[in-house]
Amino acid sequence: MIILKSDDEIALMRESGHITATVLEELRNASGVGVTTRELDRIADSLIVKMGARPAFKGYKGYPSATTISLNDEVVHSIPNKRKLKSGDVVSIDMGVFYRDYCSDAAITVAIGDVEPEKLRLMQVTRESLYKGIRKAVIGNRLGDVSSGIQEHVESNGFSVVRDLVGHGIGRAMHEEPQVPNYGTPGIGPLLRKGMVLALEPMVNLGTYKVAVKRDNWTVVTEDGKCSAHFEHTVAVTEKGPRILTLPHGAAKNEEYPFS
Repeated sequence: MIILKSDDEIALMRESGHITATVLEELRNASGVGVTTRELDRIADSLIVKMGARPAFKGYKGYPSATTISLNDEVVHSIPNKRKLKSGDVVSIDMGVFYRDYCSDAAITVAIGDVEPEKLRLMQVTRESLYKGIRKAVIGNRLGDVSSGIQEHVESNGFSVVRDLVGHGIGRAMHEEPQVPNYGTPGIGPLLRKGMVLALEPMVNLGTYKVAVKRDNWTVVTEDGKCSAHFEHTVAVTEKGPRILTLPHGAAKNEEYPFS
């Protein structure tokens, strides 16, 4: 588990996060009816390299692409392919980069064309739950405070939190300790300390929280075939409060430190 101790380390993590955020914004803008997920992945791969970084996902345990792009009932880890996006699709894009050996990770969910109101609400609640978790990422809290903050918001709105997949520590490797479940009990778990960096990533389903893995051994889908949404930020625990690292350059202070 990385603990950021120097200004140089913080600056490198922030630059890594800037690259991830910039690429995700380009993918959001490029997403639309008729675009294939493979085309989006190629945009990401090219831009990551152009910005002086390398894709964190590509080659990880044999994964072939720079992004995972998951549609509708796919929760995460779907490999980009020739599928064309169509109106009504809900598209979750997850990616990360290494910049000078420092890793960042983030995800967004995008509505394509005319999406059902219930699915739009699912997306909204999922993003809100991410910020409920971020709010709790303060010195002296326990990891369970973060996890329960996410879970309470999701379930109070009638949705379910995926339990088989979790967030994680991040820094010099993509997946570091501790694991960060999106459900839990307040007041338990590791103590949050200054300099810890966490990738918080609620994955929220319209129906059951249960999931399955498809035959490609990557794509995770909802067991009942209902829609899923996914949002993620890389967050540092600081004396000023939680600091979101996966934002573009020029983000306002109240975006980077939303709860200071």
